[in-house]
Amino acid sequence: MSRSLLGALALTSALLLATGCSSLEGTGSNGYISGNGDVQIVKAVDRGDPIEYAGEDLDGDPIAVSDFRGKPTVLNVWGSWCAECVAEASDLVDAAEELGDTASFVGINLRDPSTAQALSHDRKYGVEYPSFYEPDGKALLAFPGVLSPRTVPATVVLDAEGRVAASIIGPIPSTQTLVDVVEDVAADG
Repeated sequence: MSRSLLGALALTSALLLATGCSSLEGTGSNGYISGNGDVQIVKAVDRGDPIEYAGEDLDGDPIAVSDFRGKPTVLNVWGSWCAECVAEASDLVDAAEELGDTASFVGINLRDPSTAQALSHDRKYGVEYPSFYEPDGKALLAFPGVLSPRTVPATVVLDAEGRVAASIIGPIPSTQTLVDVVEDVAADG
């Protein structure tokens, strides 16, 4: 094997480890990283500090992750331009409906050039929960070791204290999978 090929393989391996992804499937020319939808659970004793992040929602109103403490919170990272995000929208809406008051849902909209595209997406798919509007992806820096600024789609479940309890990098496998994860987090107290 040539030195340049070995170097390229080493660089590719390092990039995969750094982004936490298991494949580059779904990246296309958009430069985002799509995972395979595996669910990662964090035991209560191993959870870090609560996530702290504040910004604006799609209507320009202030919103903060801390606004949702007191019960599990599902944070979904999405963009209206992301085919996998569009495909999982109905599962997220169904999960929010099924869980009702058991959990809060909030989105983190990335890289849409204006809120018009995101608001249109929400109307089309019946998304009633709020979303942070983050065209630059900086919101994801609040999730070190869990999300990178190019991880789309992704779903993070926070416990009632706002700590990362579970993550799904890539589209959620199903409505029921997300409901089960949230119910398990809620049962942990």
